[in-house]
Amino acid sequence: MIVNRITANAPTGGRISFARLDGTETLELAELHRRAGRLAGALADLGIGPGDRIGILAANSPQWVLLDLAALWLGAETAGFEPGKFEPDQQLISRYGLRLLFTDRPAEAADALPLAEVDRLVEKADSAPEPVVWEPDRVTTVKFTSGSTGEPKGLGATAASIDSSLRAVQDMFHHRAGDDLFVFLPLSLLQQRYWIYSALRHGHDVTVSTYEAAFATLRRARPTVVMGVPAFFETARRHIEARAARSGKPVGEQAAQLFGDRIRYLWTGSAPAAPATLRFFNEAGLPIFEGYGLNETCIVAKNHPGASREGSVGRVVPGKEVLLDADGVISVRSDHPVNDHYAYAAPGDSEKVFRPGGIVRTGDLGLIDQDGYLYILGRADDVIVLENGKKVVVRPIEERLTSGPAITEAVLFCPRQTELVAVVRPAHYPPDEAAIADALADANAALGKDERIARAIVAREPFTVENGLLTSQFKPRRPQIRAAYAADLTNPQEGIHAR
Repeated sequence: MIVNRITANAPTGGRISFARLDGTETLELAELHRRAGRLAGALADLGIGPGDRIGILAANSPQWVLLDLAALWLGAETAGFEPGKFEPDQQLISRYGLRLLFTDRPAEAADALPLAEVDRLVEKADSAPEPVVWEPDRVTTVKFTSGSTGEPKGLGATAASIDSSLRAVQDMFHHRAGDDLFVFLPLSLLQQRYWIYSALRHGHDVTVSTYEAAFATLRRARPTVVMGVPAFFETARRHIEARAARSGKPVGEQAAQLFGDRIRYLWTGSAPAAPATLRFFNEAGLPIFEGYGLNETCIVAKNHPGASREGSVGRVVPGKEVLLDADGVISVRSDHPVNDHYAYAAPGDSEKVFRPGGIVRTGDLGLIDQDGYLYILGRADDVIVLENGKKVVVRPIEERLTSGPAITEAVLFCPRQTELVAVVRPAHYPPDEAAIADALADANAALGKDERIARAIVAREPFTVENGLLTSQFKPRRPQIRAAYAADLTNPQEGIHAR
């Protein structure tokens, strides 16, 4: 398995860079491997061994990566906690059974160590121990769902599920020496660490940044691949369009200025991408490929060079099978499941999602065309049932609203079961209400009678992770948005009315 190879074998090429606003630190992958082994030795001296759990609550950094690799070396589990969503206190340590917690935040708990301690441990270690061999069904890390409600659910990821996903991605994209994969989402998200594992296995470069520094460091880093959620690329699109309008230079030239001059392709997933945004980057000369997966399934389907279809999330990858029930709800069967239950969740949560035989009920609606391409139509929970019994799937309607330049986000509700009302984020503040009214009219002209939107409530502020209206994967928290705009939604006089 790949997780065993990356600890047992020192890489012969490739580099890892850590891009910050104040500069870039670069290490040969062989040196990263050496330091991870020494850190593993130091942690073993502290009593860390197979089955123990190390917590990491910190921003992306070299120390984060070293701790993760050292844990793999020792057969220990990691638990990555996203800063801002967890506090580095004794309650966290006790709740998740941590032997040690490394953090870059102030912490007074007895078993919490400053992240800077990693560097001292590397220096004091004499040698690296023999790497542990991972069995396929052993959990390497506990990851946490972003969720739209309640506390994040903890999910243990097995070594075989990681191996299966890495192999599927490599078969599609053939990452190789000369590639540099740009990673900026939190390393607490396991899928971000996949690209570091890939670099160690295949000898390509990887650049690690943070969301805050991503745009400032992209051009300097000159990556060949950029991984990002749709919200990131939608922001990039607005920057590029604004630059092109100011300078009079072609959009493609401005896109290359922002992303650097070596882009091979862009990768997106985790949330629905606006078709207009995907089309924009493809036309600008930066191929972008959308995929589909969940924490509970890992990668399920992916568009890729030679097999990409607009509107779809690609074909199902080897080792996965998509099952559709009579209502079109997707379940996914995996040869190597991530797990068959949550490690930390409310009673009954696991039973709602996990089925025998490596099957996960996703709650998403989908269809597969005759050529095997998967299309995601929305969430089963987001189907609105009108008083006449008509079922309305919200996602295609929301995509129509955001297909033009006036509206960047839209979330559809049915507050009185008789009319559809959208809460929309305008492209600019103060909002251009005439442009929003035009977007509403254009969308309604293409919709059936029961799908037409009666009015649009203009959001008073953007939907963000900080104000609780987006998950950490930048998906809308529909219950929270509905609560925030409840008065406007239920008052038929409020909003911009359809013409």
